[in-house]
Amino acid sequence: MTFGVPAIDVQEILRAQPLTRVPLADAAIAGLMNLRGQIVTTIDLRARLGMPRRAEGDRSNHVVVRCADGVFSLLVDAIGDVLVADASRYETIPEHVPAEFREVVAGAYKLSDHLLFALVLERIVTEMS
Repeated sequence: MTFGVPAIDVQEILRAQPLTRVPLADAAIAGLMNLRGQIVTTIDLRARLGMPRRAEGDRSNHVVVRCADGVFSLLVDAIGDVLVADASRYETIPEHVPAEFREVVAGAYKLSDHLLFALVLERIVTEMS
């Protein structure tokens, strides 16, 4: 699956970073990261979306994003290209899709060979801050 966030909300992209675990935190909280003196909550996007855990040893990347609730890092499998999405290729998520998925995905863009699911950052970080 391919997910996207608005490029304007992306502060930076980082390779794997050391994380400090947070006891009793939600399963989607991968830990805290020291980003040049700023403590940033890291959200494991797989866990937040109810997807299977990343295989042990698989590399991950951080997409550091800014939203109304502050700065967060989204732990992702891979980073893709910056795309200019064609609004005519956008569709909302159908009602029969599980509510947990619809809660954090606004809709999907039909690309030439797959779908790009548009994440709503404020919903991703809700209850994570």
